[in-house]
Amino acid sequence: MTDLHRLSIRELSEGLKQAQFSSRELTEHYLKRIAKIDPKVKSYVTVTAEQALAEADAADAALKSGNAHALAGIPLAHKDIFCTQGIKTTAGSKMLDNFISPYDATVVAKAKAAGLVTLGKVNMDEFAMGSTSENSYIGATSNPWALDHVPGGSSGGSAAAVAADLAPIATGTDTGGSIRQPASFCGLTGLKPTYGRVSRFGMIAYASSLDQGGPMARSAEDCAYLMNVIAGHDAKDSTSINKEVDDYVANLNGTAVKGLRIGIPKQYFNVAGLDEDVKARVEESLKKLEDMGAILVEIDLNMTEAYVPTYYLIAPAEASSNLSRFDGVRYGYRCENPVDLMDLYKRSRSEGFGAEVQRRILIGTYALSAGYYDAYYVKAQKVRRLIQQDFLKAFENVDVIAAPSAPTTAYKIGANLSPTEMYLGDIYTLAVNLAGLPAINAPVGFDKDSLPVGLQLIGNYWSESQLLSIVHQYQQNTDWHSKRAAIAEENA
Repeated sequence: MTDLHRLSIRELSEGLKQAQFSSRELTEHYLKRIAKIDPKVKSYVTVTAEQALAEADAADAALKSGNAHALAGIPLAHKDIFCTQGIKTTAGSKMLDNFISPYDATVVAKAKAAGLVTLGKVNMDEFAMGSTSENSYIGATSNPWALDHVPGGSSGGSAAAVAADLAPIATGTDTGGSIRQPASFCGLTGLKPTYGRVSRFGMIAYASSLDQGGPMARSAEDCAYLMNVIAGHDAKDSTSINKEVDDYVANLNGTAVKGLRIGIPKQYFNVAGLDEDVKARVEESLKKLEDMGAILVEIDLNMTEAYVPTYYLIAPAEASSNLSRFDGVRYGYRCENPVDLMDLYKRSRSEGFGAEVQRRILIGTYALSAGYYDAYYVKAQKVRRLIQQDFLKAFENVDVIAAPSAPTTAYKIGANLSPTEMYLGDIYTLAVNLAGLPAINAPVGFDKDSLPVGLQLIGNYWSESQLLSIVHQYQQNTDWHSKRAAIAEENA
């Protein structure tokens, strides 16, 4: 019973059904690990021990009755951007430090309905704005592979919790790479689904046309189990697509790697700042896929240089609009002793929002202001369409597109990269969100400092099953996904 955290989701599910251990025992095992190990990692914002044990007992009762869902009794962690009824939901911000949600996000409600056990809420960059999880009012989270390095962001708490074996699976969100980049930095598998595949209802908005929820876990198989729960149409989300959902677990071997055409964009492998170790590991993983029968095809993605400026006009513009509601009057933190209404607005927002959020609100407000709207925001939307068309043209000749998930491995905590350096680190992930495509990160090795490297595979619309299947088969032929950081090997 000391190594339950080493079991896959399938093994946990079978163990629970065969009564080899109970959900209460499994939940207590994880809660002990969190109590001992998380003070070093700082992935959790809120641990919901009492609720978790009650949910575990309910799952055990359902398992005994024989009417339980495949994932009943399995613990998970939720990114602190998903509203959870009766539990604090901060989005990593002082602005929401006292917000107790009166309702559950659809993703949370679906997980509960399946009998999953919520261990707690995990840390993130404030309002999902950042790539390190240092932009959090709660404080920085550490990368389990090297505690003086960042876990990536904005879903850094989700990645760190899974990589330290403080949760077997976690939910994340991805607006410009916030599932794939931390999965890369922490040696995990992370899937960003097609826009509209997973409901955004109850997910605190950053940029509404870009945000998408998804799973983070050790393997593609584990991600597939969670996707089976959270994917699907939701009438509460007007951008949710009413389209039949695949059985992602049943389809894990459904895509033939033999004959699969993988597009290799030459622009991606000539990016300034691409680390040599990252490039080498990604190329080795592509060679492995080639050995498995895939065909590598060089392609052009001519809009590559437009990704960063386009994203950093559209996303901040949407953020400035979405975050206008947090004004100290209707929602969020309110400053003390304001002298008048203007002082209330100004101080509540400047005290409640961190520096990066303020920076993006200012950029977005400027881009949307009279006289600049056409020159910046409208032009960025036109370029966004060209980026989408660039991908669709590529998919006429290839099945998936391969790229690094990030140009480097994890940064050191406190590296104090400039905003421009930080934004350029998102070069490989942003376009997927601008185009609304699905993409997945798979761990493919380590750099010279023993930090994980990730391969990104980008699919055409609604190809989540294909992406999970390709990575699953790659993981049947490699063991990078089963490597564990030293801290994950510790027993509670």
